[in-house]
Amino acid sequence: MRNADEVLLVIDVQNDFMPDGALGVAHGDEVVPVINRLARGFSHVVLTQDWHPASHVSFAANHPGRKPFEMLTLPYGEQVLWPTHCVQNTAGAALHAGLDIPHARAVIRKGHHVQVDSYSAFLEADRKTPTGLAGYLRETGVRRVWCCGLATDYCVAWSALDARTAGFEVALIEDATRAIDLNGSLAAAWRDLLAAGVERVQAADLEA
Repeated sequence: MRNADEVLLVIDVQNDFMPDGALGVAHGDEVVPVINRLARGFSHVVLTQDWHPASHVSFAANHPGRKPFEMLTLPYGEQVLWPTHCVQNTAGAALHAGLDIPHARAVIRKGHHVQVDSYSAFLEADRKTPTGLAGYLRETGVRRVWCCGLATDYCVAWSALDARTAGFEVALIEDATRAIDLNGSLAAAWRDLLAAGVERVQAADLEA
């Protein structure tokens, strides 16, 4: 069992990010058994969920004439326009049925503000609206955050980087994630992660 000051952060393992989902990540379903196995070694696990209103600003469908994966400039910066996904209280927003972590202590929902997207589990995309996760982790004595889930180059990477900025030691469990890899986004994410001091590990490193 990992130390009490370590947390496994399981990011967005939701139906819409599975290969047949609205914003499918190739081989995304393969992370589920890996994460289940890892979670058994942690007393402290936190889950996140993308949790968008149907009118969310990041959905291409809400911008007439725009198509998914186009870029749009919003007040907080450049925004990828996504297919409609993880709409509140839909089957697509639900956690994958195979995810088996009954002892998870908290679920952080993000992306619920209509006018701002949220990749990170810590901060919305405006880079100033907190989710409250950093404070929760500090108050529960967490020192080290282990990140896994979907997708490597967006929500997982942004969460890992923000965890570092918040002062935590951070590792990203590479084989417990899968990537979208849009226009070289995966390679760019790893450059940023390694530069920030995020450790790149494999599940076997925790199980040794």
